[in-house]
Amino acid sequence: MGKLARFGVSLDEALLEPFDGLCRRKSYSNRSEAIRDLIRKALVEETWREAQDEQAGTLTLVYDHHKNDLARRLMNIQHGDHDIIVTTLHVHLDHHNCLEVLVIKGQTARVHVLADRLISCKGVKHGTFTLTTTGQDLV
Repeated sequence: MGKLARFGVSLDEALLEPFDGLCRRKSYSNRSEAIRDLIRKALVEETWREAQDEQAGTLTLVYDHHKNDLARRLMNIQHGDHDIIVTTLHVHLDHHNCLEVLVIKGQTARVHVLADRLISCKGVKHGTFTLTTTGQDLV
């Protein structure tokens, strides 16, 4: 950690009270830790909007593997970008539904295209792409 800088923040009590509740629910030891995490999150999101370098993220899909040869189509797409898929986790939720989580790391544009292609596959019930960073530029 670099040189510590202190600054004051003025908040309406109507905003501070729920923020303090959030800090308790998420087990922050103090407001400063929570504010640091919020700043980092905003910086990571900004990096994703502008980045051209390597980024990372997780893609979560829920789908019925019995529908429309979907499992094979998803696998074919993944094989086409195997070099940016770090790992996958496949969970059988019930007899029909599967949950698949992919950890993706690569050039920003390719990561987004892969996530969009998989989420938009006909038969995917739900898909979310969570952006993060490789951490190299964070303090």
